[in-house]
Amino acid sequence: MQVLQVQLAVQADPSEVGRARRWVRARLAGHGLDPAAPVAETLVLVVSELVTNAVVHTGCPAVLRLTMPAADAGCPVRVEVADSSHAAPAPRHAGDDEDATNGRGLELVELLCDRWGWYPDGSGKRVWCEIDPAATVPLECPEPVAAAR
Repeated sequence: MQVLQVQLAVQADPSEVGRARRWVRARLAGHGLDPAAPVAETLVLVVSELVTNAVVHTGCPAVLRLTMPAADAGCPVRVEVADSSHAAPAPRHAGDDEDATNGRGLELVELLCDRWGWYPDGSGKRVWCEIDPAATVPLECPEPVAAAR
């Protein structure tokens, strides 16, 4: 089975998250995956969340790794982000505050991925997730409800 494994060094700067998203889109397109496909959009979102967690919560550089099997292999795409913190990723909950901008990252990863986890790695840790392209379907968003006046 043929597998493409690529990685990107990410600096400890929140602007690097956008660069990581662009990099993933380019790698997916280069691997023959339509960037507008639901699995591609999901992968970009998951990468955004994991890289954000790494650079914001550690303040240190990180390494993003993407492992993609051949399209017909029936194997999941794997995303890994390694950073220099030994602290375990701790899912937080944003609660009922609709305006909260923090606390949803790992909840999204858990919701969108088939599997995710972490393990100690060298001088830090590695957070990983897997998405099965064959099982990914677009999320159906409910129609907005008009606010009562």
